[in-house]
Amino acid sequence: MTESAATEMGDNGMSITQVWFSFEGRIGRQTYWLKYFLPWLALNIVAGIIDAVTGVPAVGLVVALVGLWVGFAAGAKRCHDRDRSGWFQAIMLIPIIGLIWLIVELGFLKGSEGENRFGPDPVVE
Repeated sequence: MTESAATEMGDNGMSITQVWFSFEGRIGRQTYWLKYFLPWLALNIVAGIIDAVTGVPAVGLVVALVGLWVGFAAGAKRCHDRDRSGWFQAIMLIPIIGLIWLIVELGFLKGSEGENRFGPDPVVE
């Protein structure tokens, strides 16, 4: 992927492992959906199929445990793009409304324009 294509995607050239495991930097909405959510969803579907075929929920359990870290890491980078601390994700602890608010913030709202305290704007148009 060229540098300009990575910039348009909104990830400052981050690899999928950086998106999944690092809490540093900012990612745009497109990167959040394409490099975090869709691969995570596919991995969960495959794990569910493997667990159903074998009758042992071991793969699904491992995917779920790793998914906690990955979800918080990708979420923290999206919070950073919105110029919020990664700790903003704790809002999901508020019953019902907190999870809805977090989903809207991370998945649908545009990040702050230009550089902020967490780094350069991942989406330069």
